Amino acid sequence: PRRDGGRDDRREGGGRDGAGRDDRREFGARDDRGSRGGGRSDRRDDRRDGGRPARDGGRPTRGGADRDREQRGGSRLAPKSPRLPEPRIPDGVTGKELDRSVHQQLRTLSKENAEGVAQHLVMVAALLEADEVEAAMAHAETAVRRAGRVPAAREALGMVAYRTGDFARALGEFRTVRRISGSDHLLPLMVDCERGLGRHERALDLAQSPEAKRLPAQEKVELAIVVSGIRRDLGQVDAALVALQIPQLKKSNQPRLAYAYADTLLGLGRTAEAREWFERAAEADTEYETDAVERLEELDGVSMTDLLDGADEEDEGGDE
Repeated sequence: PRRDGGRDDRREGGGRDGAGRDDRREFGARDDRGSRGGGRSDRRDDRRDGGRPARDGGRPTRGGADRDREQRGGSRLAPKSPRLPEPRIPDGVTGKELDRSVHQQLRTLSKENAEGVAQHLVMVAALLEADEVEAAMAHAETAVRRAGRVPAAREALGMVAYRTGDFARALGEFRTVRRISGSDHLLPLMVDCERGLGRHERALDLAQSPEAKRLPAQEKVELAIVVSGIRRDLGQVDAALVALQIPQLKKSNQPRLAYAYADTLLGLGRTAEAREWFERAAEADTEYETDAVERLEELDGVSMTDLLDGADEEDEGGDE
């Protein structure tokens, strides 16, 4: 799961306090008014029904809603949703692998629950990296069931939904993270979800919001890539190129930004410039985030042949 954008959560502890009412008179508080004779109040009727006098031979009175519920069989007979089994945590996964900022969020939970949620979040990250999306979804949903108010859990579920292409669900989870954490670090993904839902104008409005202008540098890079894609979807290729011309484009450590710029240049027919930017992307891509090398080979007319292709079939034929 991605770490929080760094903003302090000023919304913690700011919940409503029940309008400040003094409820000390509830639950059998003493009535000090007493009776005129100076003794204790004689209003000690049978208080078996919340302090009200009993009727009908000592049976406490019930409201209409209670009587209707009793006639229907009572709340005890209402079906309860079965508790889903939790996915297994492999041996060796302790939950301590998470970033410190996520552990800070889990401090609102009990110790046992926090450890369990942390293990599920570790599994989400590991399974997403291994491209086992269905298994990652099971762990993410379990984390949300156990810690629905923890931003990291909702973000993990949103990331899995985003990976599966369920942009509506992902957008809902990202909005929840933004609301309960106060952080805008997921805004580029929210814009991309709006794009995935076909709401391009709404996506552009969100990308031009005041919150987007205050994003850290790396989030601005991701947002520029998304906005460029939206412009290309709309057939505005020149505007797509302009969207990528941000200060970070001049730096040598932005392979995805350089790749997007090269691909947009290629779409404009500027092949020589595109090749130059694909080279920059390939040099900067030490983590192999892009296929810039393959794109360069395509431009140069280089075709790769798998020398081992068909070797398994030949071996099987020899065995026969």
